Amino acid sequence: MFRLALVLHLFIGSTLAGMGVIAALVIGHDSWVALLSVAALGFLAGFPVSWQIARRLWQG
Repeated sequence: MFRLALVLHLFIGSTLAGMGVIAALVIGHDSWVALLSVAALGFLAGFPVSWQIARRLWQG
């Protein structure tokens, strides 16, 4: 299940990070600090999300 969660995180983490960067750009926060911060938050938020999805997929 751990491998499945890591593979899912490749897609989910990058999607959440990208959504965060786009949202930051839309509201006008275009500094590198702001963009890296929201990208890192999206990447980190991908771990519990991918773990929950992997657990549900693994259970059937």
